[in-house]
Amino acid sequence: MSRATKKMGSLIVLLSWLGVAHAAGPKAEVIHWWTSGGESAAVRKFSEAYSAAGGVWVDTAIAVGEQARSVAVNRIVGGNPPTAAQFNTSKQFLDLVEQGMLNNVDDVATRDGWEKFLPEAVLNVVRVKGHFYAAPVNIHMPTWFWYSKSAFKQAGIASEPRSIDELFSALDKLKAAGLIPLAHGGQPWQESIVFTAMLANVGGSDLYLKVFRDHDAKAIQSPAFKEVLLNFKRLQSYVDKAAPGRNWNDATAMLITGKAGVQIMGDWAKGEFALANQLPGKDYGCIPGFGPKSAYIIQGDVFVFPKTANAEAIKAQKMLAGIMLVPSTQVEFSNKKGSIPVRTDVDSSKMDICAQKGLAIMKDKSRQLGNGEVYMNPDQNGALNDILTAYWNKNVPVEKVQKDISSALAN
Repeated sequence: MSRATKKMGSLIVLLSWLGVAHAAGPKAEVIHWWTSGGESAAVRKFSEAYSAAGGVWVDTAIAVGEQARSVAVNRIVGGNPPTAAQFNTSKQFLDLVEQGMLNNVDDVATRDGWEKFLPEAVLNVVRVKGHFYAAPVNIHMPTWFWYSKSAFKQAGIASEPRSIDELFSALDKLKAAGLIPLAHGGQPWQESIVFTAMLANVGGSDLYLKVFRDHDAKAIQSPAFKEVLLNFKRLQSYVDKAAPGRNWNDATAMLITGKAGVQIMGDWAKGEFALANQLPGKDYGCIPGFGPKSAYIIQGDVFVFPKTANAEAIKAQKMLAGIMLVPSTQVEFSNKKGSIPVRTDVDSSKMDICAQKGLAIMKDKSRQLGNGEVYMNPDQNGALNDILTAYWNKNVPVEKVQKDISSALAN
C-alpha cells in the first residue's frame, strides 16, 4: 500500500469520526457534587446511560453540595445555565420554581408514569402546583448506623445492637478496647444527621413529625424531646478530638480500616465500603433503625432543569429526565451510590442486603418519613443546624437549646 493511499485511508477515518461527532445527540452539561470515589463511580452510570442513548454528557463536578448549588443558581440567574443541576429532595429549589427559572418535564413524567411508582414523599417535592420540575434519582436514608465487624470483634461485641441502650453499651466497649467508638465528621450537616437519628429512634415518628413538620412548641419543650437532645449530646463523648472539620468519607474510612466502630451516616457511605471491596454482613454491618416500626427517613437527590428556549437543550433535559429513571440504570446507579432506587418497581435481586433491608421497609408506607428539609424552609433548617452544632461543641444548657429550637422553627 502506497503512502498516499495510507494517508487517504486515515483521512477517511478522521472524516468519518468527525461526522459521527457532528451527528451526536444533544450535549448536556450536568452540575453535581458527587466527587468522592464511590460517588464518582455512581454518577458514571448516568453518564454512560446518556452516552449510550446518543447524548454527550459534560461533567461539571463541584465538591460540597452548598458550593455546587450556589454555582448552579448563580449561573441560572446570570443567564448561563447548565442543562441540569443537582439538588436534594427538599425545598432547596422551590425559589427557582416560583421565580420561573426552571423548565418542567411534565411530558416525560406523564409518558413514563412517574405518579405510579414514585413514593408520595418524593412526589410532593418534585411536583409543584401540578407540574414536575425535577427528576428524582434515588432515595437515601440519612440515619443508618454502620459498624465495623473487625472493630466489634476486637471490642468483644458479640451481637448487633438492637436498641439505643445496646448501642451505647457497644460504644462503651469500643472505648474500653482503645478504639474510636463513633467515627464522626464535625460539620454542621453531619451533626444534623446524628440529631435526626436520635429524634427518629429515641423520640419516635410522632415526635419527629411534631417537631419537624408541625413545629409544635409544646412538643419541643417536652421531656421526651429533652431526652432526645440529651442522647444526642451524649454521643459527642464518643468521638475523637480530630473530628471537627473531617469529611464524612474520611470518617467512613475509619470503619473500613477498623480504627473506629460505629458511624451514623446516610447510605451513601455504602459506596465507600464498596470502593474498598468490603461486603455488608461480612466486613461491616448496617442498621436502618431500632425496633420493628423504626422510621425510614426519605432523603435523596434530584436534578432540576434550568429555563431555556434552546430546542437542543430542552431535548437534552428530557433525555436526561427519562434516562435517569430507567429501572436498570436506577439499580446500577444505586449499587454504586449506596442508595436505593426511587422507583418502587425495580428488581432488587441484584442489590446488597442493606439495600434490600431498605426496600423492604419502604413497602410499609407507615414507616416512611420525609427528611427535615422537606418540612422546613432553608432558613429554618440553617438556624436549626447552627443551634445543634453549638450544642454539640459547647456547654449549652439543654433547656436553652429547646427554647432556641422552638424560636427558630416558629419563624
